Amino acid sequence: MNTNDGGHHDAAVDALAAREYERAGNRYTRGGRRVLADPRDGLDPFDPDEKGWIGQGLQQLLAATVAYRVAGTDRRATQRAVEGIAAARDFETVLETPGQAACLAEFVADFRVAGDLGDAGAAYDVAADRYEAASDAVDSPQALATTPLFEAAAATVKQVARGQADGEIAIKWEDLHGSDPSRAGDFLAHRARFKKQRFPSLLERAVADGHLAAPRGTTEYNNETHECPSCGSSHVNWAGTGILCLRCSTPTEQG
Repeated sequence: MNTNDGGHHDAAVDALAAREYERAGNRYTRGGRRVLADPRDGLDPFDPDEKGWIGQGLQQLLAATVAYRVAGTDRRATQRAVEGIAAARDFETVLETPGQAACLAEFVADFRVAGDLGDAGAAYDVAADRYEAASDAVDSPQALATTPLFEAAAATVKQVARGQADGEIAIKWEDLHGSDPSRAGDFLAHRARFKKQRFPSLLERAVADGHLAAPRGTTEYNNETHECPSCGSSHVNWAGTGILCLRCSTPTEQG
């Protein structure tokens, strides 16, 4: 998924696996800033981009905010959330494809939740209203929802949720999106409405548990050569620079 981040995303995942959440936040921060500055070779972040590659930078800043919250470094979480909101609002003047501004508003609401800034519910309502307003201009909401911007905006809530579901996919496509793609506004607005209901409680539990799972990468069940030294699982997840336990994100041992 990740583009020009200088390897910081993988380093952040390695830190999550080591339960070093402040270090993970630091590496996510560095990766996010790097992507926002140079998303892809030849792409100026201040030029219109129908794919919205800068979303991956915002996602890393959001993941950093969550990691800081889990680490108990709340002041830094607040600062990162404020930074993320400022960046998301700034790029509203750049990303011109119908629906993209609504997705950036969705990011703003996510940062409000992650940074415990308040007014997240109202921010999600704003995002939902913007999706509805863009309905007639969106030709294919399914295609839009698979662009890097929209996938990035869905990544962090999925990551937080899987840590509370034995590493399984806890939030699916049909959970995030409406049932009728012919009604583009409602189809996309469901993202904001779902997060409004679920993201705050998922984050609260992650903070209480003191655990943020690694994101789900390539997975394999019943791997014959790797075993988790923590929980004994043989289900593995290729994430970061190594092979992690699918269940608890601990680095596996090769037998």
